[in-house]
Amino acid sequence: MAWSTRELADLAGTTVNAIRHYHRLGLLEEPERRYNGYKLYGVRHFVRLLRIRRLAELGVPLSQIEVAGIEGDAGPQVLRRVDAGLEAELERLRQVRSEIAVMLRDGAPADAPALSAADSSLPHLINQLCDEDAVQDLRRMAEAGTDPVGAEFDDLPADADEESRRHLAGRLTPILVRHLVDYPWLSDPATCLVRSGHVTRQTFIDAVVDFYNAAQLDVLGRAGVLAQEQIRLARGTKNAVLNASGADRPESSAAGR
Repeated sequence: MAWSTRELADLAGTTVNAIRHYHRLGLLEEPERRYNGYKLYGVRHFVRLLRIRRLAELGVPLSQIEVAGIEGDAGPQVLRRVDAGLEAELERLRQVRSEIAVMLRDGAPADAPALSAADSSLPHLINQLCDEDAVQDLRRMAEAGTDPVGAEFDDLPADADEESRRHLAGRLTPILVRHLVDYPWLSDPATCLVRSGHVTRQTFIDAVVDFYNAAQLDVLGRAGVLAQEQIRLARGTKNAVLNASGADRPESSAAGR
């Protein structure tokens, strides 16, 4: 059985230009020519071409196909590198799908939960400014679902009165305490920065000031102070209990002697 270049290309599901490219790279041996100068390919060329195409489809670079061994040995090291690259690409695609899902959710019908402008924009900043651990923590916080307090905060008008601000700050405080305890980096963002600390801090400040109105900023400030106070009190109580327990042990031991 013998085929012309065009016939071989059609049979292998490729193009004449691809076959010529494989010739130039030394991947596919040049066949004998007929008396009229046309190339004449045999089964050996066809099988080799199929192997080249298969490895290329698997993601093996053409420059590495010869190393991968199209004549038998699949070149485990080359294939492992390709596999590692595919795994990284799959992870990237999973993250892309997750972000697309969030975007689709935010564009859901009016009766579905939606993020505020700040809630949907701040993640983009964190993606650029913080490390992967912080980004994953943010996703977990978002996946925890919406909260009535959050909706009330989003709807707070800039001219909200003192009582409304004080009341909302009190309701927001436990949520901040929980986040600060579960995600300690929120108290010290410098530990998870991938850019200059000054640039990151200023960027967050500018974003917060831009996204929230005066009443919301006031509530955030009050809730932040209250949350830190509660955490300090809780830690102080815990330390006092531990110290008291430690102080009791020697007396008990002495009494036992």
